[in-house]
Amino acid sequence: LEYVSAEGTRERPIMLHRAIFGSVERFFGILVENTAGDFPFWLAPTQLKLLPVTDAVMPFCAEVSKKAAKMGIRVKVDRGNERLAKQIRNAEKSRIPIMAVVGMKEMENNTLAIRSRKLGDLGSFSVDALLEELVRCSDDAVEMTTMGEVDES
Repeated sequence: LEYVSAEGTRERPIMLHRAIFGSVERFFGILVENTAGDFPFWLAPTQLKLLPVTDAVMPFCAEVSKKAAKMGIRVKVDRGNERLAKQIRNAEKSRIPIMAVVGMKEMENNTLAIRSRKLGDLGSFSVDALLEELVRCSDDAVEMTTMGEVDES
């Protein structure tokens, strides 16, 4: 490979290669593209979203959120003023794997009504049992199907 320089002589070009993205960045780019952002539970940026029905349950949501975060679960509390159906729809559009509906009944019983983005309503679970199950699913890199059952595919 040669070129003619400004002086009229034939020169061999020197090429420098620069990769703007490294292999890790390329991997994550391909992963996001292939999954369309629908990550498995263990990899999702937000694993659990608490959906309060009324402002009266916000302190309970904050307590659950703090406990979940302490256990290593990536959790957010929906602070919007939308209807519950809209909160669920927004969480599903954001590809949040697990949503917990929190109303007065859940607060009184120290439970969470769980909804999976992929499977729909999974029922009510005690806060501690649910958080332990989510930690296990995250640590083992499996999806939660129902309490105690996982999908290892």
